[in-house]
Amino acid sequence: MGSGGREHALVWKAAQSPLVSKLYAAPGNPGMAELAELVPITEVRELADWAARNSIDLVIVGPEAPLVEGLADRLEERGVRVFGPRQKAAMIEGSKAFAKGLMERYGIPTASYRTFSDPIEALEYLEQVGAPIVVKDSGLAAGKGVTVASELHQAKQAVINILSGPEPGEVVIEEFLTGPEVTVLAVTDGQTIVPLLPSQDHKRLRDGDRGEMTGGMGAVCPYPLPPETLREVQQRVLEPLIAGLRSEGVIYKGVVYAGLMLTPGGIRVLEFNARFGDPEAQAILPLLETDLIELALAVTEGRLRELELRWREGASACVVLAAPGYPEDPRRGIPLKLPPQASDQVLYFHAGTRRVGDQLQSNGGRVLNVVGLGANLRQALERAYQGVAAVDFPQAQFRRDIGQKLLQSLP
Repeated sequence: MGSGGREHALVWKAAQSPLVSKLYAAPGNPGMAELAELVPITEVRELADWAARNSIDLVIVGPEAPLVEGLADRLEERGVRVFGPRQKAAMIEGSKAFAKGLMERYGIPTASYRTFSDPIEALEYLEQVGAPIVVKDSGLAAGKGVTVASELHQAKQAVINILSGPEPGEVVIEEFLTGPEVTVLAVTDGQTIVPLLPSQDHKRLRDGDRGEMTGGMGAVCPYPLPPETLREVQQRVLEPLIAGLRSEGVIYKGVVYAGLMLTPGGIRVLEFNARFGDPEAQAILPLLETDLIELALAVTEGRLRELELRWREGASACVVLAAPGYPEDPRRGIPLKLPPQASDQVLYFHAGTRRVGDQLQSNGGRVLNVVGLGANLRQALERAYQGVAAVDFPQAQFRRDIGQKLLQSLP
């Protein structure tokens, strides 16, 4: 379920499984059409009905919105196995206020915060605390609902934008933290939770972490978290989250995304998401040797503890090609051409693309993901950027410094 780069990576990985006899993608994209039959459905109830009618054995849900709308519940009610959390569990992403409350209740380290639904109260609070400060839209915002405000006027504008819309929202105001950001994705069946390789997203549009917040302009994997830090993430973040939800009657099955900051005072959780990251999935999945379908079935059947994850040696790097005008007003209909010769070291995952006749065109903000694989990060990045150079996509926006900070810090 889904149509972005993350979903193309999931379809690509699922297609490698000997357990799969037939793949469908709803609604999919031109890249996924080469591996799966496209089903032009996006509505949750309609998709659940279609899956039941067609005796689908397993549904893998890519994006967050259908999970928050209850797609997993609808599928399970119809007897269809689903890799993705139910609606109550997906609230860790559907409501940042809910997620912060959960962290507070179960001692999960995070930034201090306050939530507001009244703009006057929120603006008064900002006057008290000053800047720098972080303002977050509590609801779903496709990765773009966070304002890191260095000036008070930026924070106030963000509050007004969130709380003065046609549908009143909720805003979370958090203390400003410093340090490298790292993503730790984990899979869980509600009892066992197993981390995947740590990765690092690049959220800002422009080089040097400047420009607007985006859904993500690139990612590298693995991020070299020391073993003791990974243990701390497991013991202080992942296990308390799953145990806390379980104690509140919520069994979480699927992927947990923990966005972390490595502050001078230790790890802090910036956010939880209820699905694979995008573009982190595009960097992580090519390094996963374990069969994705085997993993998804172990999660849905509550036997994750029996499965040991296997990873290939080396590193990966994903560079996102975005349309001109992204993120505010991306241009659609720009022709693009991919190199004819495929390589097992450079992968192309479609995101915002469409096919008009024989021509491939841009059809969204983030259009294409170019993933390089290598023996180390330097080689992976070289191959990713070689792959970018081989694409004919006029006026594409992309960052030229993906992974550079990490590369400079490595011995």
